[in-house]
Amino acid sequence: MSKNTPFAKEEVMEEYLSSLLRDVEDPAEATARTAKLLEQATVEVPDVTPVVPLPVVEKPVVEKPRERVVAKVSSPDEQVIKDVEEQVAVVAQQQNAAPPNAPALPLEKRLDDKFQALFFEVAGLTLAVPLITLGGIHQLTKLGPLFGKPKWFMGIMLHREEKLSVVDTAQWVMPEKYDQNLADQLNYQYLIMLGDSSWGLASEKLVNTVSLTKADVKWREASSKRPWLAGMVKDKMCALLDVDELIAMLDNGLGSKDQVP
Repeated sequence: MSKNTPFAKEEVMEEYLSSLLRDVEDPAEATARTAKLLEQATVEVPDVTPVVPLPVVEKPVVEKPRERVVAKVSSPDEQVIKDVEEQVAVVAQQQNAAPPNAPALPLEKRLDDKFQALFFEVAGLTLAVPLITLGGIHQLTKLGPLFGKPKWFMGIMLHREEKLSVVDTAQWVMPEKYDQNLADQLNYQYLIMLGDSSWGLASEKLVNTVSLTKADVKWREASSKRPWLAGMVKDKMCALLDVDELIAMLDNGLGSKDQVP
């Protein structure tokens, strides 16, 4: 992947994400606006981005958490995966579990004022998942087809005894830009698992875990037609995902621009 990657220009990426956060009455107008912005962002992007050292997180004295298993990899991202898994375990212990069948709150209400998120890249677009909703990270391996599924469904990946459903993240997030040329450039290597579900987002590159505050995020409006987009991390040109809303949409076979019932 590397040449003519969409979202390479920061100002275009910021405008693209901001347009997603706005509730536009005319869907055709919104799509045309987005397509025009995307056409402007075709610049070369280096093939290799160095992995930024992860912040050190002290573990509290707690009982041994439930083990999360990730695929063993022999790449520069191996340490990223290990550190993320350790931090996820710590966050899980610190987080108060919601009572069964409790009404879902917006992500902004569920997060502490300070929280951590995993940043990863897909087709030049940086996405972020709060660690409290991260289900794990696996190396992407052979996929088995499953017929009758949406175009963004890549297939089933077997991991031990689990069947993981793999989403073509680029096609799901930006279907208006997805074409054969973009598909040929994609180099998916990892699977970002969503919560306790069997859904995983295909990812090209793991970037880092970052400590954020709620003030760092431009949150979406309550009336937004894109519930999967929690907001935009302002200083990093990054889309923050609402994993619970995303899982619900995937369970119902909906794409990012489909209307939620």
